[in-house]
Amino acid sequence: MPPETNGAPAFDVVVVGAGPAGSAAALEAARAGMSVALLERGPYPGAKNVYGGVVYGRILDELVPNWWEHMPVQRWVTRRSTMMLTGHQALTVDFRTEDWGRPPYNGATAFRSELDGWLASLAQDAGAVLVPATTATGLLRDGAGRVTGVRTDRPDGDLTARIVIACDGVNSFLAKEAGLFAKVPGKQAEHTSLGVKETLALPREVVEERFGLSGRHGQDIEVLGCTGGIPGGGFLYTNLESVSVGVVLSLTGLAASGTRPEAVLAGMKEHPAIAPLLRGAELKEYSAHLIPEGGYDTMPELTGDGILVAGDAAAMCLAAGVWLEGVNYALGAGMYAGRAAAAAVTAGDTSRAGLAGYRRLLEESFVLADHRRLRRVPGLVFSDRVQQSYPGLLCDVAQGFFTVDNPRPKPGLRRLLTGAARRRGVRLRHLLSDAFTGTRSFG
Repeated sequence: MPPETNGAPAFDVVVVGAGPAGSAAALEAARAGMSVALLERGPYPGAKNVYGGVVYGRILDELVPNWWEHMPVQRWVTRRSTMMLTGHQALTVDFRTEDWGRPPYNGATAFRSELDGWLASLAQDAGAVLVPATTATGLLRDGAGRVTGVRTDRPDGDLTARIVIACDGVNSFLAKEAGLFAKVPGKQAEHTSLGVKETLALPREVVEERFGLSGRHGQDIEVLGCTGGIPGGGFLYTNLESVSVGVVLSLTGLAASGTRPEAVLAGMKEHPAIAPLLRGAELKEYSAHLIPEGGYDTMPELTGDGILVAGDAAAMCLAAGVWLEGVNYALGAGMYAGRAAAAAVTAGDTSRAGLAGYRRLLEESFVLADHRRLRRVPGLVFSDRVQQSYPGLLCDVAQGFFTVDNPRPKPGLRRLLTGAARRRGVRLRHLLSDAFTGTRSFG
């Protein structure tokens, strides 16, 4: 790492965390001619990430033109399914399209260990200095309290910069130390979920036969009603020669239940709608990580004097029931953070006011526009009715609709719905209230 020269900072920008947000920030700042250090606590980018999920690539169109020719991809997602379960029922809405199986593509399954390394290499090619096996242990400040760099666990210690971009993940210690979470309501555990995932090996031909796929096409299944009374949901993604299966559980709900997360996952895997898809698979990896799912109202302040925060560190994961997305928001926020940092350094004003362009860029893009519009959805998705009552209600209606009960005449949908609502303890006013909230958010 270069030393300070005549009291000048060692770098224009220090980015902490070489995940999608951090690498995107480092890439954009380096492209703008800034001197950039990209810190990663693992021995290499992706070493500590065990994510295997879906990456949506539209933001990459702007960041890395023709990204699909270079990004390490497992499968292109051409089937998108939402499955609702009870103990003995399953109702699935399944959509597939050939359009998503050709450029410019919609989404892809990928491994973070490969994705993060690729993104960090782009930042390095643009001129950023990658500093692996290094943990930022705190912030450096000047006499006025402005952030001027980070302390690290390296022997040479402090690393100074005009701007620090905190992309250090959920429970960001740097953002907390900077006071950016001071106005967030409630305790962080109330806005955080635990994701547990298994990667199960299956031969490529078996994956394609069981999921109705061919070539590099893949499927993404999101599951509701599979978490045994704990607020949350499940997922099942196809990779080239494996599947990723897991559950996402409310931290507070999990603690109150006294249940181990691996037991919840095992229960989902044993469901009659899931078990045949996994038969004979070999466990290759088990992992767990925290997910910020509180949405817009639980985001910290995004700027301070000399500091920006992006990605999971800024709670930029969209948990909206039919959508569970994070990497695309991290990439977008990181890209805009890098641009805003470069503009502030060029203008010679790295104060909170000088960095205000960062939030403006986010508000003009999908990053904050989506989160603001869907700010009520996390509360709806994690409500008892959506978690416990509605999957059973919808499954009951479907079962009644498709049951042939001659010589009785076929029942109408109204009768089926009112009967299912009564059995599941759903009142009409609650149904209307939730429908109103959903319409306001998704409409």
